Amino acid sequence: MEQVTTIGLDIAKRVFQVHGIDGSGAVVVRRQLKRAQVVRFFGKLPRCLIGLEACGTAHHWGRQLQALGHDVRLIPPAYAKAYVHRNKTDPADAAAICEAVSRPAMRFVPIKNEADQAICAVHRVRERLIGQRTMLINMLRSQMAEFGSVVAKGPQHVKELIGELVEPASLPEPLRQALFGIVRLLAELKEQIAGLDKQIALWHKGNERSRRLTQIDGYGPILSSALAARVQQPERFRCGRDLSAWIGLAPKQNSSGGKIRLGAISKKGDAYLRRLLINGAQAVLNSKRAKEDPWIRHLLERKPRLVVAVALANKMARIAWAVMVRGTDFRRAPAAAA
Repeated sequence: MEQVTTIGLDIAKRVFQVHGIDGSGAVVVRRQLKRAQVVRFFGKLPRCLIGLEACGTAHHWGRQLQALGHDVRLIPPAYAKAYVHRNKTDPADAAAICEAVSRPAMRFVPIKNEADQAICAVHRVRERLIGQRTMLINMLRSQMAEFGSVVAKGPQHVKELIGELVEPASLPEPLRQALFGIVRLLAELKEQIAGLDKQIALWHKGNERSRRLTQIDGYGPILSSALAARVQQPERFRCGRDLSAWIGLAPKQNSSGGKIRLGAISKKGDAYLRRLLINGAQAVLNSKRAKEDPWIRHLLERKPRLVVAVALANKMARIAWAVMVRGTDFRRAPAAAA
């Protein structure tokens, strides 16, 4: 056991698979561990390189193993999959992770600390509650539309539906009582989302990087805090375009024979950040900034509005990379400021 130098650990809810090799590449250990045995097992090992797939609980186990003195690295699952030899099994996955973590060109995911992981979880909870609110609003709209009550789209018009719902003659009594239950749920969701917004705003005020990002056009506390928490080490990206490509805002390539063919954006990477950036870009296009910026004005004359929004979101991601890497405030270009 003292000879082990590299370990691939396939984590799960209850059963963990270990695949360890020595300096020559020979398999030294191959066994299963229960959840309660993991810390005890690795606590007896000398310092070694441990690879894990970057899944839901990987950051927790990464911190646990780092506390024991090991060198822990998280691998994107898509990169580790290429090293699975044949059928997908837990031993095969652990062996693939062990092989992938030792590759010199492999890319790794930084291990989040508890504070950053917690605010990322708050963003996910907020996103889910907003999705539930949208589903309830659509249910309320569709049921009342069947009885002739139709209002404009958007959560800001729900009050009009509730106003019609209060009138006893507007709907049959059994349906009115059922829809009042949806109204109560919407009120509870609104209160919970407002509480999460306060938590995010409080974290944003205490984080210097997040505060600097709000100086960029289109950035607010939600987008700034999400980007600051999810991109912990922006210096790992070679340039701003690499960050934009990681978010999925760069075009896909299908190039061969020296011919470069660019398609639509790849939509790979972080879908949540991509959506927030595009929403922020849409807000910029609706502001006076769109009329003052010649680059935006020229694009709007030649391209559809959504295409311009995606291009602006790409630019916003590159600007954010420069602000985070340099650790300075955002400085507007003199021509644009004028």
